[in-house]
Amino acid sequence: MASKVRGIIIPAIFFTAGIVFGGYLFADTRPRSILALNKCENRCLKPNELAGVVASVGIQKFSYFIPSVVMETDKTIVIKHPSPEARIHYVIIPKKDIKNIGEASEEDKAYLLDVFAVVSKIVKEQHLEQYRVVTNGPAYQSATYLHFHLMAR
Repeated sequence: MASKVRGIIIPAIFFTAGIVFGGYLFADTRPRSILALNKCENRCLKPNELAGVVASVGIQKFSYFIPSVVMETDKTIVIKHPSPEARIHYVIIPKKDIKNIGEASEEDKAYLLDVFAVVSKIVKEQHLEQYRVVTNGPAYQSATYLHFHLMAR
């Protein structure tokens, strides 16, 4: 009898802990339909959208685990690009779940201003003259999460 009760209570505890932990992890992400059982035409997450959700959680909750961090503020994180296309290639990421520039809202303004302040600081500190700052729309993003590339020769 005791083992039967334990067999019910222990999974219930893990299930409840999973709900609470999941709620904490995904509290600051924008709603995205993960699963639509009846019709999945445009409502399920594509791989790049799933990568965006994972990136959002990682950046907002676990930024201290991100490798190659160049600079960080309370609203922005800058990392070295893992596969650089230029001598200097940084990825500048706001610490707020914004899918792409087309979905930026008034609430996102402080994060976007901080991104450009960080870019300006890097450009000045490294005396960059030949550089570009690029962001991609959803069809060109490998992770559907707003980020900018700073590339310089």
